[in-house]
Amino acid sequence: MLLLGIDTATRRVGVVLASEHGLLARLELGGPPSTPPRHAEQLAPAIRHVTECAGVRLAHLSAVAVGTGPGMFTGLRVGVTTAKALAHALRVPVIPVPSLDLLAYPLRHSRALVVPAIDARRNECYFAFYRPVPGGVQRESDYLLGSIDDLVGELDARGEEKLLCGDAALAAAESLKEVDRVEIAGPAHAAPSLSALAELALARYEREEFTSPGEVLPIYLRKSDAEIAWERRSA
Repeated sequence: MLLLGIDTATRRVGVVLASEHGLLARLELGGPPSTPPRHAEQLAPAIRHVTECAGVRLAHLSAVAVGTGPGMFTGLRVGVTTAKALAHALRVPVIPVPSLDLLAYPLRHSRALVVPAIDARRNECYFAFYRPVPGGVQRESDYLLGSIDDLVGELDARGEEKLLCGDAALAAAESLKEVDRVEIAGPAHAAPSLSALAELALARYEREEFTSPGEVLPIYLRKSDAEIAWERRSA
Protein backbone atom coordinates (compact mmCIF):
# COMPACT_ATOMS: atom_id res chain seq x y z
CA MET A 1 0.00 0.00 0.00
CA LEU A 2 1.44 3.39 -1.01
CA LEU A 3 -0.03 6.68 0.18
CA LEU A 4 0.64 10.27 -0.86
CA GLY A 5 -0.34 12.93 1.69
CA ILE A 6 -0.76 16.67 1.06
CA ASP A 7 -1.45 19.53 3.48
CA THR A 8 -1.57 23.19 2.44
CA ALA A 9 -3.84 24.65 5.15
CA THR A 10 -1.15 27.03 6.42
CA ARG A 11 1.62 29.03 4.73
CA ARG A 12 3.60 25.79 4.57
CA VAL A 13 3.37 23.29 1.70
CA GLY A 14 3.68 19.78 3.11
CA VAL A 15 3.94 16.50 1.18
CA VAL A 16 4.53 13.02 2.58
CA LEU A 17 4.88 9.57 1.05
CA ALA A 18 4.22 6.53 3.24
CA SER A 19 3.43 2.83 3.18
CA GLU A 20 2.22 0.38 5.79
CA HIS A 21 5.91 0.08 6.80
CA GLY A 22 6.26 3.78 7.68
CA LEU A 23 7.32 7.08 6.14
CA LEU A 24 9.27 6.90 2.88
CA ALA A 25 9.83 10.61 2.20
CA ARG A 26 8.47 13.99 3.19
CA LEU A 27 9.07 17.62 2.31
CA GLU A 28 7.99 20.89 3.93
CA LEU A 29 8.34 24.21 2.11
CA GLY A 30 7.57 27.66 3.45
CA GLY A 31 8.80 31.22 3.42
CA PRO A 32 9.12 34.37 5.50
CA PRO A 33 5.83 35.80 6.82
CA SER A 34 6.56 38.98 4.86
CA THR A 35 6.28 37.15 1.50
CA PRO A 36 3.10 35.76 -0.10
CA PRO A 37 2.59 31.97 0.17
CA ARG A 38 3.49 30.03 -2.98
CA HIS A 39 1.26 26.94 -2.75
CA ALA A 40 0.50 26.79 -6.48
CA GLU A 41 4.17 27.08 -7.48
CA GLN A 42 5.59 24.73 -4.85
CA LEU A 43 3.14 21.83 -4.57
CA ALA A 44 3.73 20.00 -7.87
CA PRO A 45 7.56 20.14 -7.59
CA ALA A 46 7.27 18.96 -3.96
CA ILE A 47 5.23 15.92 -5.02
CA ARG A 48 7.74 15.14 -7.75
CA HIS A 49 10.62 15.46 -5.27
CA VAL A 50 9.22 13.02 -2.69
CA THR A 51 8.39 10.40 -5.31
CA GLU A 52 11.89 10.67 -6.79
CA CYS A 53 13.48 10.43 -3.33
CA ALA A 54 11.49 7.28 -2.57
CA GLY A 55 12.10 5.79 -6.00
CA VAL A 56 8.42 5.31 -6.80
CA ARG A 57 6.01 6.54 -9.46
CA LEU A 58 2.65 8.17 -8.97
CA ALA A 59 1.11 5.24 -10.81
CA HIS A 60 2.05 3.07 -7.79
CA LEU A 61 -0.21 5.03 -5.41
CA SER A 62 -3.05 3.26 -3.62
CA ALA A 63 -4.65 6.44 -2.22
CA VAL A 64 -4.18 10.17 -1.77
CA ALA A 65 -4.71 11.82 1.62
CA VAL A 66 -5.28 15.54 2.01
CA GLY A 67 -5.65 18.01 4.86
CA THR A 68 -9.01 19.69 4.33
CA GLY A 69 -8.59 22.66 6.67
CA PRO A 70 -9.85 24.93 7.95
CA GLY A 71 -7.04 27.19 6.86
CA MET A 72 -5.85 29.54 4.14
CA PHE A 73 -8.42 29.75 1.35
CA THR A 74 -5.99 29.67 -1.57
CA GLY A 75 -3.77 27.04 0.03
CA LEU A 76 -6.70 24.71 0.68
CA ARG A 77 -8.03 25.18 -2.83
CA VAL A 78 -4.64 24.27 -4.32
CA GLY A 79 -4.08 21.26 -2.07
CA VAL A 80 -7.57 19.78 -2.28
CA THR A 81 -7.87 20.36 -6.03
CA THR A 82 -4.47 18.72 -6.63
CA ALA A 83 -5.35 15.72 -4.47
CA LYS A 84 -8.68 15.25 -6.24
CA ALA A 85 -7.11 15.58 -9.70
CA LEU A 86 -4.38 13.04 -8.89
CA ALA A 87 -6.83 10.56 -7.38
CA HIS A 88 -9.21 10.91 -10.33
CA ALA A 89 -6.42 10.41 -12.89
CA LEU A 90 -5.00 7.40 -11.02
CA ARG A 91 -8.44 5.98 -10.13
CA VAL A 92 -7.64 5.76 -6.44
CA PRO A 93 -9.65 6.98 -3.43
CA VAL A 94 -9.09 10.15 -1.41
CA ILE A 95 -8.77 10.21 2.38
CA PRO A 96 -9.72 13.66 3.73
CA VAL A 97 -8.40 14.61 7.19
CA PRO A 98 -9.17 17.98 8.85
CA SER A 99 -5.99 19.96 9.39
CA LEU A 100 -6.84 20.89 12.99
CA ASP A 101 -6.98 17.15 13.71
CA LEU A 102 -3.44 16.88 12.34
CA LEU A 103 -2.25 19.54 14.76
CA ALA A 104 -3.93 17.95 17.77
CA TYR A 105 -3.01 14.30 17.16
CA PRO A 106 0.75 14.53 17.94
CA LEU A 107 -0.16 15.89 21.41
CA ARG A 108 -2.41 12.92 22.24
CA HIS A 109 -0.18 11.88 25.15
CA SER A 110 -0.76 15.18 26.97
CA ARG A 111 -2.91 15.24 30.09
CA ALA A 112 -4.21 18.68 29.14
CA LEU A 113 -7.01 19.72 26.84
CA VAL A 114 -5.43 20.18 23.40
CA VAL A 115 -6.36 23.34 21.49
CA PRO A 116 -4.93 23.71 17.96
CA ALA A 117 -5.24 27.16 16.37
CA ILE A 118 -4.52 28.06 12.74
CA ASP A 119 -4.02 31.65 11.59
CA ALA A 120 -7.07 32.95 9.67
CA ARG A 121 -5.67 36.48 9.14
CA ARG A 122 -7.60 39.64 10.15
CA ASN A 123 -6.60 38.92 13.77
CA GLU A 124 -8.72 35.76 13.66
CA CYS A 125 -7.97 32.06 13.95
CA TYR A 126 -9.53 28.65 13.36
CA PHE A 127 -9.55 26.47 16.46
CA ALA A 128 -11.16 23.48 18.18
CA PHE A 129 -10.92 21.59 21.48
CA TYR A 130 -9.65 18.00 21.73
CA ARG A 131 -9.61 15.56 24.62
CA PRO A 132 -6.72 13.05 24.70
CA VAL A 133 -8.11 9.51 24.75
CA PRO A 134 -6.42 6.11 24.49
CA GLY A 135 -4.91 5.89 21.01
CA GLY A 136 -5.59 9.46 19.93
CA VAL A 137 -7.68 12.57 20.54
CA GLN A 138 -11.42 13.18 20.49
CA ARG A 139 -12.80 16.49 19.28
CA GLU A 140 -15.16 18.13 21.81
CA SER A 141 -16.24 21.18 19.79
CA ASP A 142 -17.12 22.27 16.29
CA TYR A 143 -14.40 23.72 14.10
CA LEU A 144 -14.55 27.36 15.12
CA LEU A 145 -13.59 30.73 13.63
CA GLY A 146 -13.10 33.70 15.93
CA SER A 147 -10.89 36.55 17.00
CA ILE A 148 -7.97 36.06 19.38
CA ASP A 149 -10.21 37.62 22.05
CA ASP A 150 -12.85 34.98 21.28
CA LEU A 151 -10.24 32.26 21.74
CA VAL A 152 -9.08 33.80 25.02
CA GLY A 153 -12.68 33.91 26.22
CA GLU A 154 -13.22 30.25 25.35
CA LEU A 155 -10.03 29.29 27.18
CA ASP A 156 -10.96 31.36 30.25
CA ALA A 157 -14.28 29.52 30.45
CA ARG A 158 -12.47 26.20 30.87
CA GLY A 159 -10.84 25.82 34.27
CA GLU A 160 -8.59 22.93 33.33
CA GLU A 161 -5.09 22.69 31.90
CA LYS A 162 -4.90 23.66 28.22
CA LEU A 163 -2.13 22.94 25.71
CA LEU A 164 -2.21 25.15 22.61
CA CYS A 165 -0.49 24.52 19.30
CA GLY A 166 -0.46 25.93 15.79
CA ASP A 167 0.83 29.08 14.12
CA ALA A 168 -1.96 31.25 15.57
CA ALA A 169 -1.10 30.14 19.12
CA LEU A 170 2.54 31.10 18.59
CA ALA A 171 1.61 34.47 17.08
CA ALA A 172 -0.77 35.27 19.96
CA ALA A 173 1.56 34.06 22.71
CA GLU A 174 1.55 37.42 24.52
CA SER A 175 -2.25 37.62 24.64
CA LEU A 176 -2.51 34.00 25.78
CA LYS A 177 -0.20 34.64 28.73
CA GLU A 178 -3.17 36.32 30.42
CA VAL A 179 -5.06 33.02 30.51
CA ASP A 180 -4.62 30.75 33.52
CA ARG A 181 -3.39 27.18 33.13
CA VAL A 182 -2.32 27.53 29.50
CA GLU A 183 0.86 26.20 27.90
CA ILE A 184 1.90 26.73 24.28
CA ALA A 185 3.65 23.97 22.34
CA GLY A 186 6.79 25.06 20.50
CA PRO A 187 7.50 25.78 16.82
CA ALA A 188 7.65 22.04 16.06
CA HIS A 189 3.86 22.06 16.45
CA ALA A 190 3.20 25.17 14.34
CA ALA A 191 1.90 23.36 11.24
CA PRO A 192 -0.29 20.27 10.71
CA SER A 193 1.80 17.13 11.18
CA LEU A 194 2.69 15.18 8.04
CA SER A 195 3.47 12.12 10.17
CA ALA A 196 -0.03 12.36 11.65
CA LEU A 197 -1.52 12.68 8.17
CA ALA A 198 0.23 9.49 7.06
CA GLU A 199 -0.61 7.56 10.23
CA LEU A 200 -4.28 8.55 10.37
CA ALA A 201 -4.83 8.13 6.64
CA LEU A 202 -3.22 4.68 6.53
CA ALA A 203 -5.43 3.53 9.41
CA ARG A 204 -8.53 4.87 7.66
CA TYR A 205 -7.52 3.20 4.41
CA GLU A 206 -7.30 -0.15 6.19
CA ARG A 207 -10.81 0.43 7.58
CA GLU A 208 -11.96 1.49 4.09
CA GLU A 209 -12.86 4.96 5.38
CA PHE A 210 -12.18 6.79 2.15
CA THR A 211 -14.21 8.53 -0.51
CA SER A 212 -14.29 9.31 -4.20
CA PRO A 213 -12.49 12.46 -5.38
CA GLY A 214 -15.71 14.28 -6.26
CA GLU A 215 -17.00 14.07 -2.70
CA VAL A 216 -14.04 15.81 -1.04
CA LEU A 217 -14.65 19.41 0.05
CA PRO A 218 -12.42 21.85 1.94
CA ILE A 219 -13.52 23.22 5.32
CA TYR A 220 -13.55 26.98 4.74
CA LEU A 221 -15.77 28.30 7.62
CA ARG A 222 -15.96 31.71 5.91
CA LYS A 223 -16.03 33.24 2.44
CA SER A 224 -12.87 34.12 0.55
CA ASP A 225 -11.53 37.69 0.44
CA ALA A 226 -12.59 37.88 -3.23
CA GLU A 227 -16.17 36.87 -2.41
CA ILE A 228 -16.37 39.37 0.46
CA ALA A 229 -14.99 42.17 -1.76
CA TRP A 230 -17.47 41.31 -4.52
CA GLU A 231 -20.41 41.41 -2.11
CA ARG A 232 -19.26 44.79 -0.78
CA ARG A 233 -19.03 46.22 -4.31
CA SER A 234 -22.45 44.79 -5.16
CA ALA A 235 -23.99 46.31 -2.03
